[in-house]
Amino acid sequence: MEELMLIPSEGGIRIDKYVSDECQEISRSFVQKMIEAGDIFLQNAPDRKLKSNYKLSAGECVIVRIHEPKEAEIEPEDIPLDIIYEDSDLLIINKSKKMVVHPSNGHYSGTVVNAVMFHCKNDLSGINGVMRPGIVHRIDQNTTGSLIICKNDFSHNHIAKQLKVHSITRKYVAIVHGNLKEEDGTIHTLIGRHPTDRKKMSVNCKNGKEAITHYHVLERFSNYTFIECTLETGRTHQIRVHMASIGHPILGDDVYGPSKCPVKNLIGQTLHAKTIGFIHPKSEQYVEFEAPLPEYFENLLKKLRTSN
Repeated sequence: MEELMLIPSEGGIRIDKYVSDECQEISRSFVQKMIEAGDIFLQNAPDRKLKSNYKLSAGECVIVRIHEPKEAEIEPEDIPLDIIYEDSDLLIINKSKKMVVHPSNGHYSGTVVNAVMFHCKNDLSGINGVMRPGIVHRIDQNTTGSLIICKNDFSHNHIAKQLKVHSITRKYVAIVHGNLKEEDGTIHTLIGRHPTDRKKMSVNCKNGKEAITHYHVLERFSNYTFIECTLETGRTHQIRVHMASIGHPILGDDVYGPSKCPVKNLIGQTLHAKTIGFIHPKSEQYVEFEAPLPEYFENLLKKLRTSN
């Protein structure tokens, strides 16, 4: 069992939000379960029963108790994985389109978790709970590309710390609507939950978090632009929200773009997590991996080039 000590510099924030913000590898819903189980408590009042909406004071020390991983209830499934790299600590996969990363309401099978549980057997970190073994970060269901799976808690904590300080290299490629005026640019906003639509994120909303995306034009077409995006931060839907905010939503994005996709039979946004780089937990050396573009993306680029 491991215990983390967290001390907020400012007061007035809910304890469940504070802990999930500080420990980004642990979901807020799982934090709430930990509070209910007594695994998150105040150092000066360890026996006090807390609620998830308890508001912390500045300097009030919070203890987060992380137990050894338990056997997951989600079933392993023999689902093929596109493996880019694997060792005793990490697995890097190229996630396919339409594949959900971890089980959730309506998705209890066919996920990345089901697949890696079969592939890795019992060699997965358990920090993020029984529903998300090995999962230290996520990409959207219809976003393809590189995803890190952690095989043990040491590696999980090591990668999570890098994610927290935004030191991991993350480069995406995307096709966006319209023609960007500049070859390079930076979008710097706040991103938070949409005030009226809780399934969406939006820019410059109240209580949003700083979000920075750098983009570079790779290729121009008559009505679209092929770009590379480098994340300086990693907010939910960041690239999708940012590109839509400057009037260039990602092609195929039915949430932040046009309701009707102009490309026939295209499912979901044309967004691919191409490159991921980080300090390896064991070697302490920088490593970088690249996920090849999916076939549908390559074919779409060829079509745009011929019609340009």
